Amino acid sequence: MKTFMANSGNIKREWLIVDASGMPLGRLASQVAFILRGKHKPTFTPHADAGDYVIVINTDKVILTGKKLEQKTYFRHSGYIGVGAKFEDAKDVLNKKSDFAVSKAIKGMLPKNAIGRAMFSKCKVYKDDKHPHEAQMPKPYKIDRKGAK
Repeated sequence: MKTFMANSGNIKREWLIVDASGMPLGRLASQVAFILRGKHKPTFTPHADAGDYVIVINTDKVILTGKKLEQKTYFRHSGYIGVGAKFEDAKDVLNKKSDFAVSKAIKGMLPKNAIGRAMFSKCKVYKDDKHPHEAQMPKPYKIDRKGAK
């Protein structure tokens, strides 16, 4: 029997929808990254982008455990030397732009190369339950609080 090697010709992609309400941010991000990489399929190939499309909805209802809401910060830099560092608390980021926080967590769990960037382009994140991907007929993908399917 020959070993299966995924390539662009034999990959079947599905559209999956994940509801983030009540989920811890890290557990949600790790499971979505798992799907984007294609590790949930028996045809997983490490050097190929064999994952599915993922729509994450209700990111406004995602939670942070422990003291992360007060202690976690998001860093960005404007490019100006000495004065360009900007810090935002996780509490503010989750209130204003929770879709950014979820996207950043998911992106951080993907490979840091061209394949990882291609995988992340298949992730669509929305604050509420409205999304423009009804035509793709996404299937619900259930993730419980513990992270298992």
